[in-house]
Amino acid sequence: MDAIPSWPAFLVAVVLVAASPGPAMALVLRRAALGGYRAAVPTVLGLELGLYAWALLAAAGFAGLVAASEAAFLVLRVVGAAVLCWLGVQALRAAWRERRAGRSGGLALPAPRRGGWAGFGEGVVVQLANPKAAVFMIAFYPQFVPADRPLFATTAVLALVQVALETVLYLSLAAGVARAGAWFRRPRVRTWLEGVSGAVLLGLGLRVAGSGR
Repeated sequence: MDAIPSWPAFLVAVVLVAASPGPAMALVLRRAALGGYRAAVPTVLGLELGLYAWALLAAAGFAGLVAASEAAFLVLRVVGAAVLCWLGVQALRAAWRERRAGRSGGLALPAPRRGGWAGFGEGVVVQLANPKAAVFMIAFYPQFVPADRPLFATTAVLALVQVALETVLYLSLAAGVARAGAWFRRPRVRTWLEGVSGAVLLGLGLRVAGSGR
């Protein structure tokens, strides 16, 4: 690790990437707000496993094949868009049901509870089905791998550092949001949150569907 002279630049880049809005952050915020910290942990772990898988695939050259192949990239783009749109529609449906319950004077619907494996799988699928992740990994890691270092092994180490940093950042974000969990789970606030997160996820899905390489 001492032989890699670009650690400061790499760490700064990782923090900026993790802090940028996207599907990962939207999922973490929604899970933490509606289900609390414990509900967000499996989602974060799933997202980071998917990220590490893409990093290794990029180092092995598979991600490059996906990015270069029109058919493979199209399939991944369609799958990724479908996953995000499905999550968005699910959130919008939840907001609509809660709004109907509020208008009819019924009891507020309980906050959705999903098993840890469901949240973990959701995180993995969202990350792996993101075609931009393949393109990003191909462009990102080679900048920080010295020419005299083995590409795969060095990328694996860099990706572990990125996973560790992102995990800490996302779990810290989830903990901060979870502290205000009681406020987020108020019927009106929850309806608003479901609607906004659903619109964001749906918009991200449509953007993926219409994007190129």
